[in-house]
Formats: sequence, structure tokens, C-alpha cells
Amino acid sequence: MINTPPRVITCKDLSYLKDQMSWELLAMKKCAHFAEEAIDPDVKMMLQRVGQMHQRHYQRILQHCQTNNSVGLSQIAGQMAQQSAQQMSQQPHA
Repeated sequence: MINTPPRVITCKDLSYLKDQMSWELLAMKKCAHFAEEAIDPDVKMMLQRVGQMHQRHYQRILQHCQTNNSVGLSQIAGQMAQQSAQQMSQQPHA
């Protein structure tokens, strides 16, 4: 199990995340629908809580996609620029 998410999201990762977000959104919608249909207050409350859990999962994935990828890409770009500058400085001058 990975405790820390990767710094950059690959295309394949993004595809998995898109699927997961679709499943979370569908589960959230189903819970909301069946909570409205439920007659028993305990069942209604449980469906609402489960729907909120799926909403939190969706929001967490969305936040990770929006924030961490931008930060990771900017860090990698900075590292690449530093490496390029170091290589340029190490080349013999004619």
C-alpha cells in the first residue's frame, strides 16, 4: 500500500482516477435517490451517510488531480532546468 501519492499523475493513472471518480459519483447519486425513496428513517440516514462518504472520496480524488499534479509538474520542470544549466556549465567552451 502506498501512503504517499506519486508527485505526477500519468495518463494511465488519470484513466484509473477518472473511472474511480465516475464510480464514486454514481454511488453518490444512487444513495441520494434511494435516501429520498426510503421510508424508514434509519435507512434514510444510513443512505445519506454513505452518500456523503462517496462525496468525500470524490472530492479527495478531485483535489489531488487539481493540486498535486500542477505542483509535481512545476517541480519536475524546475529540476530539469537546473540539470540543463549544470550540463551547459560543464561543457568545454571553444
